Amino acid sequence: MTGPVSDALALEFVKFSVDAGVLRFGEFKTKAGRLSPYFFNAGLFDDGAKLGRLAEFYARRLLDSGQPFDMLFGPAYKGIALVAAVAIELARKGRNVPYAYNRKEAKDHGEGGTLVGAKVAGRVLIVDDVMSAGTSVRESIAMIRAAGAEPCGVAIALDRQEKATENGVDVDWSAVQYVKSQLGLPVAAIATLEDLLQYLAMADDPALGGYASAVRSYRRRYGV
Repeated sequence: MTGPVSDALALEFVKFSVDAGVLRFGEFKTKAGRLSPYFFNAGLFDDGAKLGRLAEFYARRLLDSGQPFDMLFGPAYKGIALVAAVAIELARKGRNVPYAYNRKEAKDHGEGGTLVGAKVAGRVLIVDDVMSAGTSVRESIAMIRAAGAEPCGVAIALDRQEKATENGVDVDWSAVQYVKSQLGLPVAAIATLEDLLQYLAMADDPALGGYASAVRSYRRRYGV
C-alpha cells in the first residue's frame, strides 16, 4: 500500500519536511536508545499552513493507494488534529468521510466514553504520524473493534524502515512490518527512509548531502 520507492510525492514530502524544520539532521537519541543521524518530529507541523500541507500529502497518498475505507480514526493525542485535517483535505478533493478519535480518559458526563466524533462503523482507517512500536495502532484496533467496526489500514507520514525493539533487544522486523504481517493491516506511508536517502543523494545543498553517509550507515545497522 506504500507508494513506489522514491516516487515524486515521497520526495516532495521529504523536501517539505526539511524546509519546515520537521525533519532535522545531526545526532538524536531515539526511544530505543539509538543515536540517529536524523529526527522526524511531526509535532512541529505546528501552524495552519504546515498542517494543511501535511494533510494534503496524506490525502494524496490515500487516494493514490486505492485503499477502501469508510471513515478515519485518529489516536490521541497527535492523531486528533491530524485526522481532522486529513478529513478536511479529503473532502476538498471530493472524498467526504466521517472521522473520530479517542480521548485518553473516559468522560462520565455529556456523551461519555472515550470515543469522540462520528460513530465508529464500517471500514476504519487509522491515521497516525510515525510508527515506532505499533502500540498506538494496537490500541486503536482494540477500540475500533470494541465499537463494532473493522480496522482496514493505517496511514503514516514516515516509515523509518527500522528494527523495532522488545524489552530493549533489537528484533528483525519493523513496527510497520509487524502491523502488516501480524495484524494483517496494509500501511500507507507518505515517504520512507529510502526516500529520504534518495532526497539526500539528489540534494544541491552540500550541507544536506553531507548527511547521506551517516544516514546510510544507520540504515545498514538498524534497517530492515
